[in-house]
Amino acid sequence: MEDYEAILLVKQEVFVFKIPPRTSNRGYRAADWNLSTPDWTGRMRLLAKGTECILKLEDKVSGELFAKCPVDTYPGIAIEAVSDSSRYFVVRIQDDSGRAAFIGVGFADRSDSFDLNVALQDHFKWVKQSQEIEKEGATEEAAKPRLDLSFKAGETIKINMKIGKKDGDGASKPKTKTLGGLPPPPGAIRLAPPGGVKFNVDGADGGFKQQPEPLQQEIWGDFTSAGPSSTTAAPKPPVSSNWVQF
Repeated sequence: MEDYEAILLVKQEVFVFKIPPRTSNRGYRAADWNLSTPDWTGRMRLLAKGTECILKLEDKVSGELFAKCPVDTYPGIAIEAVSDSSRYFVVRIQDDSGRAAFIGVGFADRSDSFDLNVALQDHFKWVKQSQEIEKEGATEEAAKPRLDLSFKAGETIKINMKIGKKDGDGASKPKTKTLGGLPPPPGAIRLAPPGGVKFNVDGADGGFKQQPEPLQQEIWGDFTSAGPSSTTAAPKPPVSSNWVQF
C-alpha cells in the first residue's frame, strides 16, 4: 500500500536569508546575518510521507515551490538551530539533481519556531517507535517454530465416513386406512348397514366386502311361511291354526 502525504505543520510567514560560510566550529550565529532585510518571504510547510520528512518553502499566493529540504534526522545537519537565537535555523536545501546549499530561515514569533521543533521531534520519535516494533515483530516471527503439516514418506490417513440413511430407506410403517381418509372420532359407535348386511373394510386394498348374515325376520311379523327356512332361525311360538299359512 502506498503511503499518503501528511501535513505536519504550516506557517504562513517565514523569512529566508543568505548566510556567510561557517568560519569556526562553534556554529552559526543569526547576528551575522542581515536580519532587517530578508532575501525572501513566504510560507513554510512540513510534510511527511511514511518515514520521510520534507520541509518546503512556497510562495504565499501561488504556492510555487521556492526550495525544499529533505530531513532525514533531527537534530541533524538538515535543520540546525543557531547558537544565539531560538527563532532562527540553518536549513540545507536541495534540488532534484542533488545539489545542496545552506540558507538561514527565521520566524517573527518565537512560538512558530517552537512549533517547528515539536513537529520534527514528534515525527522522528514515531519513526523510531515504528522501527522498533517492526524489529521486534521480525524477531518474534523468526523465533516461532514452523509447523510442518505435510505428509512424510509412507504416512497415510484413515477417514471414517458415516453416511446416514436417505428419506424413504428401510421398512415403512403400515398405515391404517380409514373411510374417506380420516380416522374415526374417539368413542364413535359403528352402526351396521340396513338390511342386515355388514360391510367390512379389507385391510389389503381398502375396499368393501359384503359378508352374508342370517336373514332377519321379515317385517310381516308372525305371517311367516310354514315351510322350512333356508337358514337356521330361533325357535318361534306355535302359530294358531286360524291363521292362513303363507
